[in-house]
Amino acid sequence: MNPRTRTVGGWAVLLVAALVCGLGGWSYARARGDDDLAYAKSRDAALADGRQDLARLNTLDGKDAASVAAGLAAWLDSSTGPLHDQLERTRKKDAADLEKAGATARGKVTDAALTELDERTGTALMIATVDVEVTPGTGKAGTERKRFEATLARTGDGWKIKALTALGIGSGA
Repeated sequence: MNPRTRTVGGWAVLLVAALVCGLGGWSYARARGDDDLAYAKSRDAALADGRQDLARLNTLDGKDAASVAAGLAAWLDSSTGPLHDQLERTRKKDAADLEKAGATARGKVTDAALTELDERTGTALMIATVDVEVTPGTGKAGTERKRFEATLARTGDGWKIKALTALGIGSGA
């Protein structure tokens, strides 16, 4: 092979490599500002926050007044809007009832999905299945499977649950 052919071949390889790098950079820059990527990030954040908040709303340690107060504070931190207002309104009565019962509940979201997401209004609709491990003050412990539909609202602190509806076994979730 003569030196001129080797030089042309080397330049061809460099040109192809530069073209590939240029296309990769252009594709990355385009994807970074892509609306689909922003929507996916928002969807993932809403779903993660919704799952965490729903688990908190199904968890409470009723062994003593301090534990109940901490649990009810976590409920308030996980909620917004009408649900938050309702929990705030019934907080004293709920605390007394929960302390008296002495039960402990641990909620774990086993499956969840967003069925709607409106980024413009900052709202989402989530369906979920939650296993709640309940240990009553007296009696036998057990696990309850619950299904919920939760309306989420975007707040300055992330997504919070605005409304919560228990779904029956035959419901469409």
